[in-house]
This record gives sequence, C-alpha cells and structure tokens, in this order.
Amino acid sequence: MIHFDTIIRGGTIIDGTGIPGFQKDLGIKQDRICAIEDLSKANSFQTIYATGLIVSPGFIDIHSHSDRTLVDDGGAESKIQQGVTTEVVGNCSFSSFPVATDGGVLISRSHRSNVEYDWTDLDGFSEFLEKKGISVNIAHQLGHSALREAVGLLDKRPPNPDELYSMKRLAVESVEQGAFSLTTGLTLVPSCYAKTEEIIEIAKAIAQFPGCFYATHARLWANMHVEAVEEALRVGLEANLPVQYSHMAIIDSRLFDNPEVMLKPFEKAITQGQDVTYDMYPYIAAGMHLSQMLPEWVQEGGINKMLIRIRNPIFRKKTLASLKLGWFKGLPWDWGKIIISFVNSRKNTSLVGKTIEDIAIEWKREPEDVFLQLIDKENNQVGCIMINRREDNIQYFMNQPYAMFGSDGNAISKSGIYSHDKPHPRFYGCYPRIFGHYVREESVLSLEEAVYKSTGFPSWRMGFKKRGTLKVNNYADIIIWNPDTIIDKSTFQDPHHYAEGIIYVWVNGIQVVKDGQHTGERPGRVIRRGNNN
Repeated sequence: MIHFDTIIRGGTIIDGTGIPGFQKDLGIKQDRICAIEDLSKANSFQTIYATGLIVSPGFIDIHSHSDRTLVDDGGAESKIQQGVTTEVVGNCSFSSFPVATDGGVLISRSHRSNVEYDWTDLDGFSEFLEKKGISVNIAHQLGHSALREAVGLLDKRPPNPDELYSMKRLAVESVEQGAFSLTTGLTLVPSCYAKTEEIIEIAKAIAQFPGCFYATHARLWANMHVEAVEEALRVGLEANLPVQYSHMAIIDSRLFDNPEVMLKPFEKAITQGQDVTYDMYPYIAAGMHLSQMLPEWVQEGGINKMLIRIRNPIFRKKTLASLKLGWFKGLPWDWGKIIISFVNSRKNTSLVGKTIEDIAIEWKREPEDVFLQLIDKENNQVGCIMINRREDNIQYFMNQPYAMFGSDGNAISKSGIYSHDKPHPRFYGCYPRIFGHYVREESVLSLEEAVYKSTGFPSWRMGFKKRGTLKVNNYADIIIWNPDTIIDKSTFQDPHHYAEGIIYVWVNGIQVVKDGQHTGERPGRVIRRGNNN
C-alpha cells in the first residue's frame, strides 16, 4: 500500500476537463497525484478533510506579467492566494530576455525593481528565478519588443536584413531554450512599429517547433477592432501557427452594443480550420503606463528620447495638440476615468488614486498638460488604470467556447515594495472574482466551465502534458476552495487585499497556502516547452 504524503478526503473534485464534479479522495506523494479513488483505508502524513469544498487544479494564468515582479519577490502572494499555481509570462511583447549585452531591457522592467539584469537569455533568467526561489510555476513566452530592443531597433521603421536575421536567430534560440510562443504588443512601443510582414517572418522562424503559437495584444485602435483580429489571424495563417488573442475586449464605446463583430473573424477562421483562442480578464478597466497612450511618434527611439521630446517646447506643443484629438487614433478622452496607480517619487504619492481630471482641477491646468507633466516629473515611471469597458461585453466574451482566463496582472505582496501603489485589482482578485461574482452571483458560467477555462483549457493551449487537470501521475498543483465564500476583496480604490475562499494550495506537491495563509514555501519551477511538463 502507498503511504501518501497528503490525502484529501471528501471534497468535490472538479478536475479541469469540463466534466461534472464528483466526490473521491485524492492522494499526493512527493510532487505527483498518485491516486483519485476511495482512500479510506490508506495512510498519510497529513489528511485534509474537504467536505463541502471544491478540489481543483491550480489556476493557470495564461496572461501574466509577473516576470516583472518575481525578480524582487518570489513569494507571488497576490497570485498564490487567489489559487494561481502557474504563471505564463512574457506577454504583450515584453519578456525579460533576450537582453542586449550593452544595455539590458529598456521597457519590460518593473518600475520598482532594483535587480540588475545580469542574464542575456531565457536560460540565464530561468537560472536566476530558480536560484532565488518562486512560489509559482513559470512558463516563458518570447516578447517581440524584447527582440527589437535586443537588436537596437527602437525606431518606427522596418528592420534591415541584418536586424531581421538577428531577431529570427534570437527567436529560435529562445524557443530552443524553452519559450512557448512569440508575443506582440501592437499598441505598445517598439512592437507597434512593426508591419505585419515583420511579425510573420519572425513567427515563421519558430513554426518549425511543435507546440509553438502566436499570442498578440493586437492593434486595438479606434475603428480598427475587427481589423486587429484579422491581422492576428493573418499572422497565424501565413506563419502556420495557432493564435492566442490576448485580453479580448471592446474599448471603443461606439461598438459596445455590437460585441459579436469581434467574433465573426474568429468563427470564420475556425470553420476554415484555424486554431484560434483568446484570453480575457473580468474587469471593466485596463492598467498601463501613462505614456502608453502617447502618440507613437512621441515614443519613438526609447524612453530617453521620448522625455527629451516632451520637455522641448516645440515638440511639447505638438504633443499637446495631438492629445487633444483623443487617444488610440480617435477615441475621445474621459479624464475622469483615468486613475493614477503608481508614481516613482515620494513628492507625488498624494496623486496616487486620483484621476487626471481631479489633478487638473487641483493644479488648475488642462488635463492634457497634466498628462504630460506627470510623465515628465516622474521620468515615465507613472501608471494608470483606465475604465474603458462595459460589463455586458465582459459576460458575452467569457461565455464563448474559445475563451479562457488570464489576469494581465503581476504577482506582488501587500507589504512589499509595491505596497504604496494602487495597482489594478486583477493583481489580487482575478480568479476569485470569476468564481464569486460571475459563477455564484451572476450564473454566467457553471463551476465546471469556469474551472476548465482557468485550468484545462490554458493547459491545452500551452501544451502542458501533466498540469492543468487532476489526473493520476500529473503534478500536484492543487487548490481547495469554498464555492460559497470565494470572492475578490481587492478594489480600484483599495487594492491591497488578498482574496477570500482559497483555503489550501499545493505547488508541485508542496503546500504553499494552509488555512488561507502563505506558508513561505517556494517550490515553483520553470516550465519549458517540449519537456515532460
């Protein structure tokens, strides 16, 4: 008879495949699930009684930016305590590799990080994380902006033949080291400077590797929502790669009443045999650096050149005139819905939590001028939350068969170096909000559907072989939670609150949350494409 490390008795198992929940015991030994059956006669070092509770795979956050924050704090508390056991990072074109030997990553670093980037590739970054110790598993993607930065291509122009060759070579090298996909951020510099053909050529270079895919934060400009989807599908079709469309949403209020227009290209592509899925988060607001909303020409050449431009009276006047036309090529500003989430200097900490409109009234200046002054005074280290979505659209998109969930957030701690910021509540509450609000309160999805979209489905997209579902011999990434109490507690006004209802969490068989509290353990691993993961 197997002597288990842990036996979980009496819980309702929702295994991540989408099938109805069932009641059985589950046995853990070392880092694996060793039995799902009646274990009433088995022995174990620890027994957990889970009657009335849900036993499910740990959530797989397929759209995370925690590679920016785990370098400082590997505890990943805001994610672990909402049930996330695996983070898929490198999204929106920003990965922490490759790093140019003469300068490092210019854009993708966290605004608070004091860690020196002494690595140049995925192997080096993975070694750093594993040596430091992390509480969650990490799966890396390769960012297109990182590729452009690594070859010194920060301008709005196509790559020359040598630059394109170097980006393709670095892409292949990254995938060989374990990266799962190529990501783009086509409203974000410098990725946004690329024409579709550049992206296709890089994507073709990695298409030779089984399981690779293309993930994109698309060109979601005003009046271009459908075109953004079509461009993503074109890249996948011509490069022969599956497509993961990132954080599906409508941000142009003129389309709020017609969300189905976003899905027609998906439906057409799927009927023609394309492999297409998307991720989304359950909030009506986005989070970003304030400068991401500047015109592309202002940001060209990198942060230092951008700051020089907005500090030059002639360019500043031109920038102000451009801002008055709206953002994202025509969307009108609503300055009362843009909330400052972090600043770098102590002298401006009182501005965190205020809207641009609030600050404009306080400073007796035009909102556009406040916008530029904040970027200038904070040397670009200023973030915001923008309320730009509608609730019924969120429910519509999450209920589609090709939808899965990702937070678009970072792993932080409420007592760490980010504690004075007011980050997006998705950092703390994405998954409990899905299960507490959208499953229990709104009945948008069943428990089984929501678990599948948070575990088995993203696992399938990533090509994980032994994660994302509760099966014998799979890795023991397991959570136990209360379906009657699970809920997010983080708000836009007061974000630093851990979620409720997540009682136990195991990562690779090690208990990381016990009775709702982080144990301090750091058993997370770097998951690499092609390994027995």
